[in-house]
Parts: sequence; structure tokens; C-alpha cells
Amino acid sequence: MEQRLTVVTLGTTDLERAIAFYRALGWEPHPSSVEGDVAFYQVGGSVFALWSRAELAADSCVDDAGGWGGITLAHNVRSPEDVDVVLEAASQAGAQIGRAGAPTPWGGYSGVFIDLDGHPWEIAHNPSWPLAADGSVSLG
Repeated sequence: MEQRLTVVTLGTTDLERAIAFYRALGWEPHPSSVEGDVAFYQVGGSVFALWSRAELAADSCVDDAGGWGGITLAHNVRSPEDVDVVLEAASQAGAQIGRAGAPTPWGGYSGVFIDLDGHPWEIAHNPSWPLAADGSVSLG
């Protein structure tokens, strides 16, 4: 298995509500999305998808016990101020702010929002991981 991640799919209890939430953050579904079934988003060299939580669990061969699935997504930004801008946009779109933007022990600045289906997103500025013009991050 080559070392890469190509698709991240989040299970949602209400696909249209989830699409509206991510649209409020400026994300537009790709035309290959299937209306009412699955939404795909091109995110750099990877794909982000929204799909029925029940169908995702069945397709992934797991029992859905509800609650947090042990995964947090992260979105790195170019400045500490950008962290606060994204957190405010998420809050305005209906997200819960789990942790306001603040300095971190590792020398950065981050905060967390929780989307409408309970998926946590860390919004972070890491001065040791500068973003390229295309938004990609490198471990240096």
C-alpha cells in the first residue's frame, strides 16, 4: 500500500443539511456528486465526500454505535487570524465551537468546530508547516 490518503468520507444523518453547512463555508459539491445520495468535493489532490451515515457504516462493515468515531479532521490556514475567521464562519453556519482559537503548546494557533453531524474539525496555523500557494502542506 502506497503512503497516501485519497478520500475522506463523513457519514451524515441529513445529506442536504450537511451540503448546506459546507456550502456556507464556501465549499461547492463537484458536478460528479449524485443529488440526494452523495456529495463529492475536490480538495487539493484528494476527495472529501458526504454520504448517509447508515450507508457508510454498512459499506465500511462496521456497527454504528453513534457518537465520535475517533477521528478529527484538520484544516491548516496561513495565519492565526485565519483560524478565527474560519471558526466564526463555521459558527455562523451552525457549528458548535468546541475550542476557540488560542496559542498551542507546539507553537501554533488553533481552535475546533464541530459540524452538524458531530465531526470535529481542528482549524490550525502551524508556523512549522507553511502552506504552499495551492494550499498543500508539507512536513518539511
